[in-house]
Amino acid sequence: MTRLTPALLATTALTLAAGAAAAQEELNALVWCDHTDPALIEPFEAAHGVKVNLREYEGTGAALALLEQSRPGDWDVLVIDGIDVFRGVEAGVLAPLPADQLPTADFFPEVVMAENNVIDGVTYAVTEKFGYNTISYNSSKVDPADMESLATAWSEKYKGRISIYDYYLPVMGLAAIAQGIPTSEIGTDDLDAIGGVMAAMRGNAASVAGVVAAQTALATGEVDIVVGGGEWLTAVLAAEQPELTWTIPQEGAVRWAQSIGVVAGSEKPDLALEFVKYIVSPEGQARLATSSCFWGMPANAKAGEFLTDDQKATLRWDDQADYLARTQLYPAPDADLDVEMQDLWLETLSQ
Repeated sequence: MTRLTPALLATTALTLAAGAAAAQEELNALVWCDHTDPALIEPFEAAHGVKVNLREYEGTGAALALLEQSRPGDWDVLVIDGIDVFRGVEAGVLAPLPADQLPTADFFPEVVMAENNVIDGVTYAVTEKFGYNTISYNSSKVDPADMESLATAWSEKYKGRISIYDYYLPVMGLAAIAQGIPTSEIGTDDLDAIGGVMAAMRGNAASVAGVVAAQTALATGEVDIVVGGGEWLTAVLAAEQPELTWTIPQEGAVRWAQSIGVVAGSEKPDLALEFVKYIVSPEGQARLATSSCFWGMPANAKAGEFLTDDQKATLRWDDQADYLARTQLYPAPDADLDVEMQDLWLETLSQ
């Protein structure tokens, strides 16, 4: 009979631990940076005894390319821009979801967005978070009254003190709204008018920047205004720099929404669905809304029960009915118009 010495006991314990770790189920998710916060992911891991492997990406095209290059079953969950769900369905990368297991009855009605997430009567994704591409600014450096109108927000008065968020759809959507063109009706004939606004905007801007660069520029005083910013840009800075804020001008602004779904071909579809259900649960929604990467409004209105008064104030919780009524969805161009819009964007950046 083998004598269990301390050394042998330690070796046995390590072997058992290694075996348990090897046996632990894993879930692979392609996500935006707000899903990488441990405060969001760890409760799900603990509840289900799993390890969630996250890969952050930017731009739907990058996600679709990565999925195309991967083997079936490599990925289980996908976070995607709400307006691009149809692209995911066309590419065959999203699996149907059981609509009766999703708490959309508790959502803000305007962000259920069946027109994006449901195709031919089949639900492929569910809205998880939304917010606004609008005007962020330093209230101690600019006149807040000027930020209430798109006509003055990027005017020559602030030349050299403006940064433009580096994403063509919301910024061109703002330019369209400034011209009285509904984002849902943008066509080729509108591009000259939009281009004129974009040229004026770019002429007064010091930079065109992505999320981190735009946040940094505003926080350090390199710029005082970010066109295309919003709560997602300034909420994480508000505690230390309350002068950094945002508004929706009188003309309106653009509303963004992100969706989540199960990847077609997942070898763990049930676990993937549980992850989706966790993310859109009130608790998951509250954690996602206040992620350390960027904040945004939760789609599930019951998340308010799990947010503090200060968090709700930062998100402008009580203003949502007004904001939802005064904002428009991202432009959703067809393939041909999208090429023209991207060409116009690149032309504007080159100025």
